[in-house]
Amino acid sequence: MLYFGGFFGVLALGLWLFCLIDVITTDDGDARNLPKVAWLLVVLFFPLVGSITWLVAGRPVRAVARPRAHERAAPGFPEYDRPGRSAAVDAEADAEFLRRCRERAEEQRRKAREAGGERG
Repeated sequence: MLYFGGFFGVLALGLWLFCLIDVITTDDGDARNLPKVAWLLVVLFFPLVGSITWLVAGRPVRAVARPRAHERAAPGFPEYDRPGRSAAVDAEADAEFLRRCRERAEEQRRKAREAGGERG
């Protein structure tokens, strides 16, 4: 019976330390129901009850768990993922657009060469 009490004490101490560190490392605005300082005092002065209460009512809810290192995808390009972004669906229209872009670029280069030749 003495071993069970010692085991329970070590378990309660571990829970208290975990919750104490968790309260301290939580951002000020993320704690629920009470300000962070109040949660710190509750966990400090009421170790077992305060720790359980912190876990149930005070700890921030993490909406999305962080992926593990091997599950992380390569960083993408968010400008391509935004809703409403148009993508080429017609190959002919896309080719026509690119042809017009090349023609416009050539026209701008020609004008720049002509303007440069007139100055010199």
